[in-house]
Amino acid sequence: MTEPSTHPVAALFSHGRLTAIPRKAARREQLLTHLAETLFEGGREYTEAEVNDALRTVHEDCSALRRYLVEGGRLTRRRDGSGYRRAEPSAAG
Repeated sequence: MTEPSTHPVAALFSHGRLTAIPRKAARREQLLTHLAETLFEGGREYTEAEVNDALRTVHEDCSALRRYLVEGGRLTRRRDGSGYRRAEPSAAG
């Protein structure tokens, strides 16, 4: 696990909890990448309840964080909303 004191988003947390969702897009993107990498395993499907539970460990507004993660391409969601997966980095580059 990444040491919180050295991670670029460490200042956004206090006692393991996210103090606020950043308004600036670049900072929010850093946060979303961090959350996707630390809260969700690659290759595993999660229910919406599991995603919410994981996000609530850092912030109460799990629906906003979930929406940002999907819109930002960090999580993919089944069309029917029944499952979520951490998006894998593109192999093309």
